[in-house]
Amino acid sequence: MNSEFVRDIRYYKRFYLDFFETQKPEVQKKFNWTLQLIATIDRVPEKYFKHIIGSSGLYEIRVEAGSDIFRVFSFFDKGKLVILINGFQKKTQKTPRKEITLAERIKKMYFDEK
Repeated sequence: MNSEFVRDIRYYKRFYLDFFETQKPEVQKKFNWTLQLIATIDRVPEKYFKHIIGSSGLYEIRVEAGSDIFRVFSFFDKGKLVILINGFQKKTQKTPRKEITLAERIKKMYFDEK
């Protein structure tokens, strides 16, 4: 994997960290690998990083560990800056609306505070 960064990844407040710290070590390792992938390759496969249709520019970072599926919402600020926000374990086919709504609220809070 290319070690030069094409994107800068940061988290907003503790939303991502609070989620990350509750995960098992193997899930944390997968998230770290996926974030490195997003930071270092120009064209990230949708399997790992996907725009959420119908949102205000939200992206979903996707991780699978065994039969468990996890998602972390993010968005772009100033071109190549990716901001990580809330995460959850996905238990249904469709992303829960309440998680998208929460992510939209956090994104608005981020830009209101800038």
